[in-house]
Amino acid sequence: SVYLVILFALLVGTALTVWASYVDLGFWNPIIALAIATTKAMLVVLFFMHVWYSTKLTKLTITAGVFMFLVLISMTLTDYISRAWGQW
Repeated sequence: SVYLVILFALLVGTALTVWASYVDLGFWNPIIALAIATTKAMLVVLFFMHVWYSTKLTKLTITAGVFMFLVLISMTLTDYISRAWGQW
């Protein structure tokens, strides 16, 4: 029954993604699309990859990987924002 609920949630997320692609939300389009995609990915990792039922060490490993990914993305964006665009 848990898998059916997650399947329904993923189908709703897919429908929301399709709906958001047709609606012009301006600046919010990529933010909403990434939020939906992140939620769907989190559901897949937690339930279909059995992380929800795993040991604390597995959860810590996944949390450390996500944290490292966020650190690398923030460093990349910091470098991108700090460039002097159009001043050369």
